[in-house]
Amino acid sequence: MDRTKTDDFDFTQVKGTLGNLTRRDFIKFCTGVAATLGLASTAGIRIAEAAASGQRPPVIWLSGQECTGCSETLLRATHPTLEGLILDTISLDYHEALSAAAGHQAEAARHASMEANKGKYILVVEGAIPTKHNGIYCKIANKTILAHVKEAAEDAATIVAIGSCASWGGVASTPPNPTGAVGLPKVLADKTIVSIPGCPPNPYNLLATLLHFLTFNKLPQLDEKGRPLFAYGRLIHENCERRPHFDAGRFAMEFGDEGHRKGWCLYKLGCKGPETYANCPAVLFGDVGSASWPVGTGHPCIGCTEQGVVFQKPIHALAENKSVEPPVLFPRVVEEQGIGITPGAAAVAGGITGALLGAGAMIASKIGESTNDKEANENDAKPEKA
Repeated sequence: MDRTKTDDFDFTQVKGTLGNLTRRDFIKFCTGVAATLGLASTAGIRIAEAAASGQRPPVIWLSGQECTGCSETLLRATHPTLEGLILDTISLDYHEALSAAAGHQAEAARHASMEANKGKYILVVEGAIPTKHNGIYCKIANKTILAHVKEAAEDAATIVAIGSCASWGGVASTPPNPTGAVGLPKVLADKTIVSIPGCPPNPYNLLATLLHFLTFNKLPQLDEKGRPLFAYGRLIHENCERRPHFDAGRFAMEFGDEGHRKGWCLYKLGCKGPETYANCPAVLFGDVGSASWPVGTGHPCIGCTEQGVVFQKPIHALAENKSVEPPVLFPRVVEEQGIGITPGAAAVAGGITGALLGAGAMIASKIGESTNDKEANENDAKPEKA
């Protein structure tokens, strides 16, 4: 097959499983995934072939300390729906919330899949892993999630931590952290973990990662925290539609004020975009149109992908600027309101004013002296009258 020609792609291989999705939409979607991954547009055909090849890699999806938000956001993606593409392209052999079976039947299906697909299945973990008291604070089938994760990781082809809880502990690990909750990378320190943080994460970041693995049989390039660079390689602040207001010094100072209504920068309301790595302003959420992400709808970014920011920094605390600082010629956000000038500032201002007045007096006196001297010289030069 000539991979540069979309006309050669046999769409009949997938049409039966994707409902009303047209061939054109399917190719467009796969090309978009390639672009998201930073690949050439021709890679979209390879992704389409992989998705339609009939090779359905089994997926074991485990849930620890979580709210199921990561699964919920996954199921709410559209064009095409993930249940139409991913859940028919992969074999979701185990998922507590989505499995048709329950109890002993569900556990038996999971063990059977893991045994039959050693070295081939994808392990996805949602939620933090409690470690205190040997992990007794989260158990499934009378077995701790800590034990389930270690067992499933042994023969997994690749391991994905979905959401901030699985990536680094999330809200469950917030001090005082009574259950000793940690992220998957700490539990499986000897394994390569793909972390897709967010609360919830964007479902297309997971989709693109899985399709990259399915297409090229390897993971996308990761940063030092195990996050795919295509999704977490740039600060939110760099792509934010409110960035021009930041550069111009136009900030909303409180919710509902004129600047907030006009869409000005939310930095001084505590937006954590300047210290948060994610592609939210580029990919958006919910597929409902432009501005469908927190900052676009008028709320500061809370830094949900970053450990040490979300759930720890006060929501109105100023972000640590990792790229550029706001203009220095504008008032600071911490200036007190209505207390007048401070004694120190008054002394400095008084000194400056005194110096200016003194300099003005000296200049005036010099001008006066020059004028008097000039007049005297002119009088000396005049001839005396008879």
